[in-house]
Formats: sequence, C-alpha cells, structure tokens
Amino acid sequence: MGKAAVLTEALPYIIDFRGATVLVKIGGSVMESERNLDSIMDDITFMRSVGMKVVIVHGGGKAISKAIRESGHEPEFVGGLRVTDETTMEIVRRTLNNVVNPDLVKRLLSKGVNARPVHGNWIFGAEKVTDPDRGYVGRVASVDARAVREMLDAGIIPVVTPLGTGLADQHLYNINADIAAAALARELKVRKFALVSDMPGLLRNPEDETTLLSTLRISSVARLKADGVIGGGMLPKIDSCVEAIENGVKKVHLVDGRMAHSLLLEIFTREGVGTEITE
Repeated sequence: MGKAAVLTEALPYIIDFRGATVLVKIGGSVMESERNLDSIMDDITFMRSVGMKVVIVHGGGKAISKAIRESGHEPEFVGGLRVTDETTMEIVRRTLNNVVNPDLVKRLLSKGVNARPVHGNWIFGAEKVTDPDRGYVGRVASVDARAVREMLDAGIIPVVTPLGTGLADQHLYNINADIAAAALARELKVRKFALVSDMPGLLRNPEDETTLLSTLRISSVARLKADGVIGGGMLPKIDSCVEAIENGVKKVHLVDGRMAHSLLLEIFTREGVGTEITE
C-alpha cells in the first residue's frame, strides 16, 4: 500500500509536467560520487520516460582542478570563478568536452534514453569578464538555442558544456556552469530549473545543515549577501537563479545530489527538498 501511495501522489505531477521543459544543472562535485551520479541519471531517465523534456548543463570543477594539478599548476579562484589563462583554458576544454560530457551521455544511453553532446561554444556567445580580469572567463552575452530545441522536440536529452565563443575575438571562454545553465533556462523559459550540488541548499550557517532555508525570495538576497550568508561559490549560483526568475523561469530549486533520488522528490512530491527560490 505504501508503494501505491507514492505512485498516487506522483501522478498529478506526472500529468502536469508531461511535455514541460526542465533544465537540470549538475555540479562537478556531485559527479565525483558514482552512487550519487547514478541516482541522478536514474531520476533524469524517469523524467524523460514520463514525457518531460530534459536539458542538462554540467560543470566539471573537481575534474578540472584535478587535471590542473596533474599538469603541475594550482587552481586559482576569484569571487567564486576560476582564473583561466591559455593553458588552463585548454585543460578546461579537454576535460569538459572529452571526459565529463561523453561520460554523462554514455550513462544516459546505457539507461535507454537518447542523449547527445552539445558543446557550449556552439550555442553560447561570450563576453570577457573584466571586473576583475580572470583571463578567459566569460559571461553569457547571447544564446542560440535552436539546436537544443530541435533535440528536445525529437525526444533527445541535450547534455551541454559551460563553454562559450567570444563575440569580440572568437576565442573559447570558460563560463561558470551555474551562469551558463541559468542563461539557457531563461532562453528556453523552462518550467523548472534545478541546480544539483553537494549542498542541501542555501544554509544560513554553512557549517550547520539544520539551518537550511527551504524558501528564498529574491527580495531577501541583498540582505543575505550583506550578512555573509550568500558568499564565495554560492554568489554566482544565487545571482544566476535570481536573473533566471526575473526573466521568466517559473521556479528554481537548489537540490542536494547526495540525497538518493532528490530530483524525483523535488518534482513529484508535495514537500520537495532543498531550497526553492521564488519571486
């Protein structure tokens, strides 16, 4: 009876989200755990199987930092964004396009869903970030989502890397994956935008998971920044979420990828999990 109750609770959400577009951003830290990643892939397979259109944008920070160290250098960050010189940019490109992205596509194909790689520089036009100058780090200046929409209409899951082509110089740029995902979410006007990481959501005290903020209104963001609640790597994440909501995305969710089937719990249950960001 318990299993039947779970299915009954999920049914209205399955009906409501059939045909809806959902963007899932998967953080590089989550992909370090085989168990966590497999759970996320199962959730996405379920979502696609019940008729949802799913787009994935992924990071690769842990894998990139590892590759940088193996090359004899030390990763450097300013304001939560990676400093990217020419050498680092090549390591970023190679790691994302040749290692992380193909692995995600292969995992989805093995579960019976159709997935294809989309290198971000095919769809994102980038402008160089200059305040401060972090090298080849860009912000999204334009999005050409035609290929992504065609894949979605054909029942394919696009798996997108956070790279961009410089509009001024045609150089490859490293784009924070949260920012890239939010830009694509805005362009697609998705029903839900979920950011999956190794955090339960936004914590008032980063050292205490019981201080989870289950709901965050964008009107509170400035105060939480001033109080130091939002800082470091959370800054670009929250800023990108706010911008997405201000540009037509219905709801944004910070989801804990360490929790088994957290995406399904977020989308197909009344309570949900993590932090819901709303207007």
